[in-house]
Amino acid sequence: MPFRPLLIATLVAFWAQPLVVQAQTAEAVLENIDSGAYLAARVAGAANDYREAAHWFTRAMIAAPDDQALMEGAIAAHIGAGNMVGAIAVAGKLKAMGVNSPAAELVLMADEAKREDYAALQAKPKDGRTGALLLDGLVNAWAELGTGRMSEALDAFDTMGETEGLKGFALFHKALALASVGDFEGAEAIMSGEAEGAIASMRRGTVAHAQILSQLERNTDAIAVLDASFPGDTDPQIRALRTRLEAGEPVPFDIVRDVTDGLAEVFFTLGLALNGEAADEFTLQYARVAMYLRPDHAEATLLAGAMLENLKQYDLATAAYAVVPQTDGGFFAAEIGRARSLLGADKLDAALEVLTALTRNNPDQLSVHLALADMLRGAERWAEANAAYDAAIALVPQPAMPGYWSVYYSRAIALERQKLWDRAEADFRKALELAPDQPQVLNYLGYSFLERGENFDEALSMIERAVAQRPDSGYIIDSLAWGYFLAGRYTDAVEPMERASVLEPVDPVVTDHLGDVYWAVGRTLEANFQWRRALSFDPTEELATRIRRKLEIGLDAVLIEEGAKSLDAVAND
Repeated sequence: MPFRPLLIATLVAFWAQPLVVQAQTAEAVLENIDSGAYLAARVAGAANDYREAAHWFTRAMIAAPDDQALMEGAIAAHIGAGNMVGAIAVAGKLKAMGVNSPAAELVLMADEAKREDYAALQAKPKDGRTGALLLDGLVNAWAELGTGRMSEALDAFDTMGETEGLKGFALFHKALALASVGDFEGAEAIMSGEAEGAIASMRRGTVAHAQILSQLERNTDAIAVLDASFPGDTDPQIRALRTRLEAGEPVPFDIVRDVTDGLAEVFFTLGLALNGEAADEFTLQYARVAMYLRPDHAEATLLAGAMLENLKQYDLATAAYAVVPQTDGGFFAAEIGRARSLLGADKLDAALEVLTALTRNNPDQLSVHLALADMLRGAERWAEANAAYDAAIALVPQPAMPGYWSVYYSRAIALERQKLWDRAEADFRKALELAPDQPQVLNYLGYSFLERGENFDEALSMIERAVAQRPDSGYIIDSLAWGYFLAGRYTDAVEPMERASVLEPVDPVVTDHLGDVYWAVGRTLEANFQWRRALSFDPTEELATRIRRKLEIGLDAVLIEEGAKSLDAVAND
């Protein structure tokens, strides 16, 4: 479903309006309200601290209960915090004042949908309630179905599909509407592309298609649909669905069970479309509304949690993930997200406890072992990470598919950091066997060879291939330049090392390397300058000690102290 920039701008425009109002009326507001509460609300809102912002906007409204800027700020804060009841209360008051507020209309639409007041949902001005064409159009079509007018609902979806860029969305929701009333043949004709051509489908759409096929007693075709979209069988929910289909079970269609579910799906669909294309706070708004309309919508919950993580609202993210029950197929992803958000809140032990319990209770789930292993690796607990990767790799289907390269690569890093080089090299090479041109693996293994003084020609070849794949990666270009340096090709090293430094301007290792290269070509003043810069970028103590020694006696003398070859000796080899 293509999503054009103009459509994105339309969807997010109404959310920007409250912020504009606040900025334009700040001086006037401060004259009439509790300025301390107002300023606290503005600061909290700017930091996306939704709970605090909601509290302070509410406090400020005590002194100025009819102030539009405060009310719109409160609506946004309440939604971000997951308090739809609070948002609806403020929105209702704003509308009663006769204020045209798209933000208020959005939450009132959610309220009407929750109450199944479909006639109210259809009562809209000429240009729509929110001004977002796709949102207003989809809500209107589902509301037609809610009032029992199926033909009019289908016509509304078709009319939407005539607008450039909206056809994929309209067809997808038309298929869901048909399936929700039991017309699985009509829904399948759309999902398969037979009716109006192929439509791109997201994960949830693929699941819907498989469920529709199962209801048509076509489980084999449903399995084929899953296999085409999810090769490798790593998703626990997809694997469970495939198992049911393989057993011949008629899987029920539960993606959209009724009109309220359909309306929840509208907000979730648009939230997914916004994800990565618009600011995270906008995506969060749609996910929150979808959660309100359908509390068991695990994927909307996961989307909201991810946005809250991105916004560094880790407590809210933890709370969001925690609502997904163990019986839901999204439980594993939610627990992994909860552990991530605990880690983001600097609660490493609590995060590891969540993942350890998850692996203990679900020993056959590859994804949970990988999540634990990755977190342990991030905490530099190498031996524990190694053991967790062992458990994960034991679950990798054999022969391993290309997508599993990262599992071997990650374990290789844990092994290399424990100085278990032979085993690490075997895993690096296994990763390359699965993904021969993977730049991360090529760079890491090639650089490791350089540092160990082994397989020099192969190492440079690997790094050059990695650079070809990622020409804008400062770390990979640094590896190439460092390879030239170690080979005594000092002049050749200057240009790529300078480029690496531009791409990674505050990395202590890259900056230190640049100083070494400058020293090697006789630019000693510049070398000393770069070494001093490297010290300001928080290097490890080991690196800092070596840099200080270079500043005292120069690189050549340090190399001699370390028992290494001099720069001239390397260049003349």
